[in-house]
Amino acid sequence: MTETSEPFSEETVLRFARGTRLQYDRVREQWFIQAPERAFIADPSAAEILQLIDGKRTLGTVTDKLLQKFSATRDVLVHDVLHMTRELADKQVLQVV
Repeated sequence: MTETSEPFSEETVLRFARGTRLQYDRVREQWFIQAPERAFIADPSAAEILQLIDGKRTLGTVTDKLLQKFSATRDVLVHDVLHMTRELADKQVLQVV
C-alpha cells in the first residue's frame, strides 16, 4: 500500500477506507460519506467523482468518465479530481490501493 503523503497522479487507484462508504439519503436527496463516528455531506461534484471510486479504476479513468458527462477541459477535471481525492485521503476516507 502506498503512503497517503505521496502525491496523487492519474495512475493512482483509490478505494474507500474500511468502514467508510458513499450513501444516498433519499429523504434529503443528497449523497453523503458514512465513516466510523463521522459523516460528510458530498456536494454534487464530489458525489459524481466518488461514485466512480471502486478500487480498480485509476484517477485518469475516473476523469475520462467525467469528461463524457460534463463540459469541462481535461486539465480542469484532472486538477479537481486529484485535489478532492487527496483531501479525502488526508481525512482517511479514501486509501490508495
